[in-house]
Amino acid sequence: KIRGLKEPSSKRVKDIIESDLNDLKATILQDDQMLKAMPGNVEPEVINKVLIPKIIKVRYPELTEDEVEEVRQHVVVDSVLKKAEIKETGDQHFIRMADTFVNIDDLHIDLIDRVNPFQKAFEVLSKSVTAKVLKVIQESIEATRIQMDFEEAKILWPKIQEFMKTLNREPSLHSNDPLERRMAECIVYLKEEKRKKAASNG
Repeated sequence: KIRGLKEPSSKRVKDIIESDLNDLKATILQDDQMLKAMPGNVEPEVINKVLIPKIIKVRYPELTEDEVEEVRQHVVVDSVLKKAEIKETGDQHFIRMADTFVNIDDLHIDLIDRVNPFQKAFEVLSKSVTAKVLKVIQESIEATRIQMDFEEAKILWPKIQEFMKTLNREPSLHSNDPLERRMAECIVYLKEEKRKKAASNG
């Protein structure tokens, strides 16, 4: 039990905590400001109390300040504790927080806020992930959000080919042009379908 941890005050917050934390973490990990802050350029408390709430507000604009704080605490706690190392000494349990071991009974949200929750994830990413692999990871996350069917993809495909021929690049998911974004989503959708097909045949 973590002292100072706010419990969800609304059904919406409860739903986010129960079913959307992984997606939210993925969004946080892909945020430009977070990526710049992650290697230790920014104090963990700034990451936890400034950057993460900003991302939560953009993703869930309907939440109140209190609800944003509840979601923030849970995503930080979940990220810090899931990867934490636990050591037993007699009947006491200690958890590794940053570089020190803390008695589990002494855990407090303020203590957790002093740890960069995504440091480990970032270290793993930066050590083992090339830009190409990162793109594949991002695409597979995007693929779960894209609503498309084969009929639409069939219509978009000639437009995509024309786009690539004219501009000599793939459409971007981050474009300001909704049609270009849709074409980019179509490419992600087709890659994902191809991957699924290969997986089922394999």
